[in-house]
Amino acid sequence: MAAPSAVVVDSRSVRAAATVGRATRGWNGGKKVAGRKRHIVVDTLGLLSAVLVPPASTQDRVAARNLLRRMRATAGVRVWLVWADGAYTGPMADWARRTLRVVIEIVQRPQLPYFTVLPRRWVVERTLAWITGHRRCVRDYERLPRHHEAMVRWAMIRITSRLLTQPR
Repeated sequence: MAAPSAVVVDSRSVRAAATVGRATRGWNGGKKVAGRKRHIVVDTLGLLSAVLVPPASTQDRVAARNLLRRMRATAGVRVWLVWADGAYTGPMADWARRTLRVVIEIVQRPQLPYFTVLPRRWVVERTLAWITGHRRCVRDYERLPRHHEAMVRWAMIRITSRLLTQPR
């Protein structure tokens, strides 16, 4: 089985329904969302490699350690480059280089007065939009975070199978 050599990582906060327990939900002050945060790693095509769902109050660089360990377990040792946004800066990059032998490259937003597509980052943003397009993933209805992770995987299975069966 082929494994990617480069991946893209990002997160998105998701509102939680009343069924989500208080112990597993948090408050993301930047996005003003009460719920959980969906962290994903995708390859350069946008196919899911790993998913992690912590409380929304968890910082990206803290959750990224567990996420990158999961990515290493599923994608193997061939991955050596991770593209990420500015939320993944700091000592986490040194930790990833020492522990996982992975280089984290931060894709900076250009200082332009208008919108522009960020290189490499648009792939993970597109995948997050695909996942959010599924009814069960618009909001987090699951009691346990691992159940929501399963819903994200099921959504990606559905997306991938639809892409494979489309007539050209």
